[in-house]
Order: sequence, then structure tokens, then C-alpha cells
Amino acid sequence: MTNDSESQLPAEDADPAGSSEDAPAEAVPRSRVPELLHAAVAAVGGVERPGQLRMAEAVADAVDHGEHLLVQAGTGTGKSLAYLVPALAHGDRVVVATATLALQRQLVERDLPRTVEALHPVLRRRPLFAMLKGRSNYLCLHRANEGTPSEEGEGLFDPVEAMGGPAGKLGQEVLRLRDWADETETGDRDDMTPGVSDRAWAQLSVTSKECLGATRCAYGQECFAEKARERAKLADVVVTNHAMLAIDAIEGAPVLPEHGLLIIDEAHELVNRVTGAATAELTVGAVNRAVKRAARLANEKAVDALQAAAENYHGLMETAQPGRVEELPEYLGYAVTAIRDAARQVITSLGETRDKGLSDEDAVRKQAMASAEALHETADRLLQDSEYDVVWIERSDRYGLGTASLRVAPLSVSGLLREGLYKERSVVLTSATLKLGGDFNGVAASVGLPSEARLPDVRTAGDNPEAAGAGFGDEPVPHWRGIDVGSPFKYPKQGILYVARHLADPGRDPERPDMLDELAELIGAAGGRTLGLFSSMRGARTAAEAMRERLDHRILLQGEDTLGELIREFASDATTCLFGTLSLWQGVDVPGSACQLVVMDRIPFPRPDDPLMSARQKDVEQRGGNGFMAVAATHAALLMAQGAGRLVRAADDRGVVAVLDPRVETKRYGGFFRSSMPEFWYTTDRNQVRRSLAAIDASAAPVRPVVKRG
Repeated sequence: MTNDSESQLPAEDADPAGSSEDAPAEAVPRSRVPELLHAAVAAVGGVERPGQLRMAEAVADAVDHGEHLLVQAGTGTGKSLAYLVPALAHGDRVVVATATLALQRQLVERDLPRTVEALHPVLRRRPLFAMLKGRSNYLCLHRANEGTPSEEGEGLFDPVEAMGGPAGKLGQEVLRLRDWADETETGDRDDMTPGVSDRAWAQLSVTSKECLGATRCAYGQECFAEKARERAKLADVVVTNHAMLAIDAIEGAPVLPEHGLLIIDEAHELVNRVTGAATAELTVGAVNRAVKRAARLANEKAVDALQAAAENYHGLMETAQPGRVEELPEYLGYAVTAIRDAARQVITSLGETRDKGLSDEDAVRKQAMASAEALHETADRLLQDSEYDVVWIERSDRYGLGTASLRVAPLSVSGLLREGLYKERSVVLTSATLKLGGDFNGVAASVGLPSEARLPDVRTAGDNPEAAGAGFGDEPVPHWRGIDVGSPFKYPKQGILYVARHLADPGRDPERPDMLDELAELIGAAGGRTLGLFSSMRGARTAAEAMRERLDHRILLQGEDTLGELIREFASDATTCLFGTLSLWQGVDVPGSACQLVVMDRIPFPRPDDPLMSARQKDVEQRGGNGFMAVAATHAALLMAQGAGRLVRAADDRGVVAVLDPRVETKRYGGFFRSSMPEFWYTTDRNQVRRSLAAIDASAAPVRPVVKRG
């Protein structure tokens, strides 16, 4: 567990309000950025990179001129320090939003403490920093001590008994959470080791709408979420996630403190995370839960109306066919209208009981109100039939119920981001993969930065700083620059990009005999050491079963254990292979000899029947663009670039990225994919690749595979 004071006040003599030796925050001249970066890199025991310095100077320049910046910084550049140093030197509060927990922890536990100490002699202050997440990430002391609202409308209950008693697995997890509540300083779920299941955590956490509020809650002064917010208000650097950024930017409900600089790391994930935050779902389960939660406090007429609406909706969803809904059919429109109107009655009824002196029922009412309000908002959005939304029916086999639901998501988030992100502050977006097809414009447009607002990559004497800075406030077009600072790795010498041109084009059937033959031979030549990236779980499972029959190498498969444990096992045994889908394309960092072959079974195009992607593609085409390239190809290229990035994670890494889809070589769009990936040496020569893999394997370890015949 991370000590909270250590994560925010790295110096022992630091005071939350600022130590007596601290001077008021003021900007350090841009000319001193190289000096500051050198000190910070030395403090973390790193090696300064030319690309890192170039990035740091570009960030400082963008902040000074009130511009926005896209920075592609390859693996190993050290981009965290490259943006932290100029951000701290600028003197204004900065928010850093990341997509992964791993990077958040690296920033708060490693990079920021050491950087702050290293820069203190120049800054003459020790900037404070804090991590801020959504409320449901923090344990709720009210629930831990008072109980959880009953789903049956009977007030509060003991979650231990509800989850099988103290002898049951879930009950034991809740007891552990209660004990942990007395020990933890943060209440942050990610600080609990080992963790607990989602179901157990849900018993002792609340959403923002379920929270009683600091003034009404008996534990308001001790609340972990409130303390986190207070620390964020005092901090000079606030580390958060893309989901919180989305809420702050697009929902009109500020949850982040005011700041003069926003840095979005892992920016290739931003569109997906914002889309997820802006997506709503009307499920049978959610309607039924709202009925149960309202049963005790809302009037009987309102509850009965919602119950009837729930039963009607359930009946319709049992036979609903998945797919996009261009316009709600009349029968569905009536059902959704009934849910919306009944939810409004429940909300009104719950409001009328608020001041009737029901002593211990605030938590029950809050939970019931949150459920009813969520139903009303989603149903109302579905009925608006907005041209800016996509609606579809999705059938899920979660929990073995085979239930269907209505989902609604924004057709595009670029407009939301353009309106919510780029006013009143500079924004820096950075990732190892922002240039797709060799250009920034595609990614920039997706995050709300149009190509017509792009400034020259390098500032010249002819630039007009005042015009560029006018991107804030009332200026309709946010000005931006894009730079690629490269990577310290020598990709052409460290890696090979191999496309198996001789294979047949993949179809819908994952059982591609020629592809499986090729995969077995490649793994054999590599001596294991293979990360298999598949476009579907079905494909990964089929390949794993086939390789287990043919090879003596251990084949790990995503889903057969926790992802963290699978990656740990993969990294610890060089002869092991790991197969999986989406989270492996972006979430594996295994430097060294354990990963010397990265295999992609096919171009990971979105499914043709994906309602949201197909709607976005159609929209681009209706506006005269190339929908396939703008949506499907861009989606796939981003994944392939991320997947290829799994190979070289350190200066002495060597290996092969093998794409078992000939279309990367044979189709006109193939060049777009090749130019989106690291600049590996390129070949379609299968014999050359096998010789190279064998040579790499021999230099790494004398382990030879045994290939089963027959």
C-alpha cells in the first residue's frame, strides 16, 4: 500500500500549505528547461535522450504560446519526465490524465517524488501532487460501518450476511475490506493487496449519485473520496484518468480543480475512453433494480407503474434482435416512454419523502434516487432520436441470461472534446502511437483538432504567436502543432516486420490451417518466446488448442488466469507463449528474451456488424470522405502499432513482428498499416525470418522446441 503522505509530500519537511522556504509559484525561463531535465533524469537514475529534450522544449514552447501540442514519443523516450519538467517549471497547476493504473502509479510513486526533489533548488519550492479518481474507486466508510441499502427495499443490511456469511468467499472479502478500512490512509481500491472481487467492492463503495454528501454523512469528515478531492485542490500536479477527464470535460460537472495545463498521456486511448464515458445502456436488470430500490420509500402508484414498465420491457427484450436501430420502432418507443415517465414519478415521490424524519434512510433513498435518475436520463436520451447519437440493441450472454438491452453512444466525440478540452488552457497529448499512416491529422481530428488549425511543426520567425494563442476563449479553432521526437531504439537493427504474403486472405473462420502451420513453425524457430495477438477470443482459443497439440511449449491463454499472473508467468519462462486479445495488444511490457516474437493473426478491423463503428464509417462517407480508411483502417492501424510496440521494450531487445495476414502486403491500404508501425526492417521472406528467429533464439538461450508430428 502506498503511504498517502509519501505520495504527495515527498520531502519530510514539506507542509501541505507549503513550507516556509517555499517561494510563490512562478515560471522558470524556458532556457533553463534543459538544465532542469538533466537534473530530473539524474534523480530517477535514467539516461537523457535527444528526443526527450526535444519534447520537453516543445511542451514548454506550447505552454508559453498558448497552443496545443501532439507529441509522438516512442518507447524508451522517457516522455513522463519530458512533460513533467516543463509543467513544473511553468508554475501553474497541471492535470495529468492517463489511461492505465500502471502509469498513474509510476508518476505518483516514482517520477514525481524524485523530480520534485531534483528541481527544488531551482524552483525554490516543492510542488505538491495527488492522485484523484472517481468516487466509486474509494471505500465508503458509511457503508463499511452502517451497512448497505437492501435491494429488497428493507433499509440497510449487513453485506457479510448477504454474501454468504463470514464463512463464504464473498463474505470473507467484505470482512477483509472492513478490516482494511481501519488501516488504509487512502481508501483507494488499487492500494489493497490482494484485491477483492467487483461484487464485494460494490457493497462498500458508492457512485457520486449514491453518495450522501459530506455534510449529511456521519463520516463526511473522514471520507476517503472527500480527502482525495481536498488534496487535489491543494496540489500543483493532479494525476487522474481519462474517465475523470471525460466527466469533467463533457458532462458540465467539474470534478477536477482549475488548471492551466492539461497533459493527456496514452492519448491514443482517449477517444475510446470518452466514448465509453458517454455511452448509456437501458437494461432489464437496471429497471428491476430501480423497482426494488424504490419499493420502500416511493409511493405505491409510482412503483407499480415502474414495475409494469419493467415487465413490458423485459418481454420485448427477450426476443429483440441485435443490431443498430436507426429509429426506435413504435412498440419499443412506447416501452421506453413508459420507463421514462414511471422513473419520473418515482423521482418525484422520493423527493416528497425526503423531509419526513425517516432517520436512517438517507442512504436507501440516495441509492433509489440514483437508479431512478439514471433510468430517466437514459430513456429520455433514447427517445430524443438525436442525429448525433447511435442507438443499437445488444444481446449479452453475461451471467448466462442471454438478455438484450438498448445502448446509445455518441456518433463522434470530437465535437465534445473540442468544446470541453481546449478552452482556457494548453493541452498536450502524447503517446507512442499518434501518427497513423505517417501523419498526425487522423488522430488529431478524432480528438477535436482539425487539420486546418494545424501550425508548422517547427516554430519560425513568420509565426504569429498572438494569433496562435487566440485558440483560447472565443476563438472557434484551437491551434495545434504535431511533432514526432522518435525513439532511442534502433528499430531497423532491433526488429523485423514480417508479413506472410504466401498465406490465403483470412475469412470469418478462425480455423485457418495454413495460418496455424505458419504459427507453429514460427514458434518453433523462436523457441517459444511468443506473444500471440488475436483479433478475437475465438481465434486465440483455436490457436492455443492447436499449438498445445503440436508443440511442447507451454501456451498461456487469456482468461485462464488473471492478466497480471499470465504476464508474470510469460515473463518468467522464455519458452512460454501467451495468446490473447485486445488487452494484450496494448497492455504487455516484457523486455528481454521472454518476448522475441510478436504474432498478429490478422488485421484487427472492427466487426462489420459493430453498430457504432459502422455508423461512424457511414457518416464519414455521407460527408464525402473515405469511411473505411477514416474509421475501420484507423482503428486497426492503431491496434497494430500498439501491438508491434510490444516487441522492443529495451535497448538490447531483438525479435520479429509477424503479421499472418497477406493483405498488409497485397492490398492498396497495406502501406497505411506498415507506415503506422515502428520502422522495423521489412520482409516477406519466410525463410529469412526463420533463420533470424533461430539465430536470436540461439543467442538468447540454448532451448530448442520439440515439435510433435502426426
